[in-house]
This record gives sequence, C-alpha cells and structure tokens, in this order.
Amino acid sequence: VAGCTGWTGSAVTKAILESKDLKLTGAIARASAGQDVGTVLGGKPANLNIFKTFDEALCQPCDVLIDYTKPDSVKARVLAALNKKIRVIVGTSGLTAADYKEIDEIARKNNVGVIAAGNFCVTAALAKQCALLAAKHLPSWEIIDYAEPHKPDAPSGTGRELAERLAEIAANHIDIPVSKIGGQKEARGATIAGTQVHSVRLPGYKFGFDVLFGLPDERLTIRHDAGTGAEPYVGGTLLAVRKVMTTTGLIRGMDTLLFGV
Repeated sequence: VAGCTGWTGSAVTKAILESKDLKLTGAIARASAGQDVGTVLGGKPANLNIFKTFDEALCQPCDVLIDYTKPDSVKARVLAALNKKIRVIVGTSGLTAADYKEIDEIARKNNVGVIAAGNFCVTAALAKQCALLAAKHLPSWEIIDYAEPHKPDAPSGTGRELAERLAEIAANHIDIPVSKIGGQKEARGATIAGTQVHSVRLPGYKFGFDVLFGLPDERLTIRHDAGTGAEPYVGGTLLAVRKVMTTTGLIRGMDTLLFGV
C-alpha cells in the first residue's frame, strides 16, 4: 500500500492487516519510514516496517500495488509497477483520460490488470450509474464537486471520471459556448469532455458531488455525500484487489466494476 498512513490508505492498510485472505507485504510512507506499520496505525506490531519508496518495498514480492498518494507521484509508480508485472489499484486523484489510456496500453502489454476509481464508495458508484442513465434521456448537465480546502487537485478524480463517462453516453448541450460568453469565462467552471465542472473547496465539506440536469420548467439533481471517515472506501478497494487478479488491462470506475458498463 502506497500512502499507508494517509486518510484512506491507513483505513485500507488496517483492513488488510485484519483480513484472512489478504497479506500486507509492503507499506510506503516517507514520513514514517523505518517504523512498524501496525504500531504507526495505532494497533499491534505487524512485524513489517514502512518503506520510504516503492522500490524499497519490493524487497518482498507482491501481487498488487494499492496507491492512495498524491497526483504528482502516482503515475510514475503505477507505470513502474505494471512494468514489473504487478497489478495496480489506483485510488489517487489527478490522472487524466490520456494518462489512463497509456496505463491501459502498458497493462495489456504486460498482461496485468489495473482498477482505478476516483471514488471506491459503493453509494458513489450507484449515484454515478444513475447519472449515466439520466444522460441517455436528458440533454444538458453540469457537475459540482465538493471537498475540504486542502484537497490538492481540482476537479476531483470522481468529477473528472464522471464527466468523461458522461461524454461516452451523449454530447452535453450548452446553449452558449463558454468561449462566447461575456464576463469571466472561469465562472462557468472547467470544461472536461464537454461538461462544465465546478469545484468547491471549503472548510466543513468532505467529498461529494452533484450532477445537475435541466429541462425547461424541470430539473433533476443526483447527489452523493460522504461522511467524515474513510471506511466507505475500504470495502470497494478490497473488492477491487480481489477482482484485479483476474483482470487484464484497465477497468476505470467503481460503477464499471460493479455493473460492467
């Protein structure tokens, strides 16, 4: 697990340590390197010290890399793992559709799998699936994603992933193109795969998103809100770990993993 002491990574690491069918072979966190991972996470000693880098962690063979780190480092680590024929779970935000195209190609070349999701929460996957269904019938939509102020990337991985998936369903209709509006064009948000995405970063917010659909005299809002703990993401991550062992190439999105579409 890369990012084993982070908000989600620590919860995932604890769950693996307690699992009967999974074994933790390496834990990566620069600030805690050299310390026992179980002790650092507030539990019993696990007889496994945290490593500073991925290369150091590979002193023990592993089947799967789980990455919950930062946008500026995740891609290099994912590609390094794939080239060593190690399967990968990506929970880190910040990768683009072009990044994932490259990751898919390298995974297939090495005959291994990658499962990536901006959000491994099952309820978020259900909300996303409902949005994809709505896009088949409603021609116009926008996305608002919410997060705490120190989240380093905008939009969120969930928002970006959802915008790109919506584009696969239908073309979003915008009456006035952003390039032709007056005033501050930035006020219309970022254009991602034809969808306007607005990122809110404020104290008091955790992770969540709204997908807003509009028709004359009516509207539909599909909303997902996360709580303050990381536990909702653990079950989906461990499901992905088990599924990736029989996967070749990239599966992107928890909804794709659950529903196969």
